[in-house]
Amino acid sequence: MRAVLSPKDSDYHSQARAWAHEAPDPLEAPELYDGIRVKRLIACGIDFIVISMLLFAVWVIGSFFAIITLGLLFPVLALAAFVLPFAYHILLIGGASNATLGMRIMDLRVVAWNGHRPGYPQAALQTLLFFGSISIATPLVLALSFFNPRGRCLHDFLAGTVTINDLHLDRLRAPREV
Repeated sequence: MRAVLSPKDSDYHSQARAWAHEAPDPLEAPELYDGIRVKRLIACGIDFIVISMLLFAVWVIGSFFAIITLGLLFPVLALAAFVLPFAYHILLIGGASNATLGMRIMDLRVVAWNGHRPGYPQAALQTLLFFGSISIATPLVLALSFFNPRGRCLHDFLAGTVTINDLHLDRLRAPREV
C-alpha cells in the first residue's frame, strides 16, 4: 500500500498511502509518466543483463554439483533456470520497493491502479502475463503503450498495474486518515 511519499514521512519506506481514486491523469501529473516508455525499455534491458548473469552463475555452480552427482541434479538445474526469471520479477515487484533492479536504476516503480503497493499475487499475475505476452508477440507488447497516455502495456492493463516514475510528490498523496 505504498503510493507517493515524502522523505519527511516517518515511515518513508514502509508506510502505505495511495492516491484518492485511480492513477493520476497524465495531464494533471505529467511528471509521473515523463519518458516512461524509454525508461521501461532500458530497465528491461538492464533486467535482462542481471537475469543473464544470475543464470550464468546458477549454471556454473549447478553444473559443478550436477557433475559430482553424475547428472542427477541436471533436472533440478533446468527447473531452477526456468524459475529464476519469474522469481526475480515476482519477488522484486511484489517486495518493498515495487521495482526490479532495472526499474530502480531508471527510477521507476510499479503500483496497483489505485496507487497501492502490488502484493505478490498481483506481481505474479503481472509477471506471468508479461512473459506470456513477450513469448507470443515480442514487439507488440510495447505497441499498446503508444496508444494510452500512461504508457501501460498489455500486461499492465490485465494485471491492474501502472508503472510510474518513482517521484516523491506530496501533491499527489491522499490525505492521511485520522
